[in-house]
Amino acid sequence: MSEPLIRCEWRGMAGDPLYEAYHDTEWGVPEYDSRALWEKLVLDGFQAGLAWITILRKRDAFRAAFDNFDPEKVARYGEADRARLMADAGIVRSNAKIDAAIEGAKIYLQMQARGEDFSEFCWGFVGGRPIQNRWNAFGEVPAQTPLAVEVSKALKARGFKFVGPVIVYAWMQAVGMVNDHFTCCHRHEAVKKLAR
Repeated sequence: MSEPLIRCEWRGMAGDPLYEAYHDTEWGVPEYDSRALWEKLVLDGFQAGLAWITILRKRDAFRAAFDNFDPEKVARYGEADRARLMADAGIVRSNAKIDAAIEGAKIYLQMQARGEDFSEFCWGFVGGRPIQNRWNAFGEVPAQTPLAVEVSKALKARGFKFVGPVIVYAWMQAVGMVNDHFTCCHRHEAVKKLAR
């Protein structure tokens, strides 16, 4: 009989196949694709005030509603698209968050037009490599860090919304800019090896 996998102690994850699969295959894996980084930032913004599992369960609906988070398409959304999104029960319906996603797409494209790659911009804050933390328990993991504050300020300076330091730190964890898997978790060392 094989030993059960040891995972990070996330509230509500144990026994939830979707949540466990996300933890085991995505969370903390270094993401270097600009579009995927932006998508995850938008989804973390939609999470504000909600549990991540809510967004995770709606992620496919979000992708369908937002044209697979293609910044060029999202940036062209007008009033009809806003109305369509607000009527879509499959996503989180918030005018402010929808507007932030649309404006974020425009900012993403403006950065691109200036020759500023979103991935290079993001990863530049950590020198291109994930920060390897060594947490042993949930209570040790901060909700934000001075670096998350710095990244948040830089994103806000470019015009992004729903990018406060707590949201930004959750995003940095999700996209592998920091490895916050607990040291006892079966993913800690595996994720560490995925860094460029």
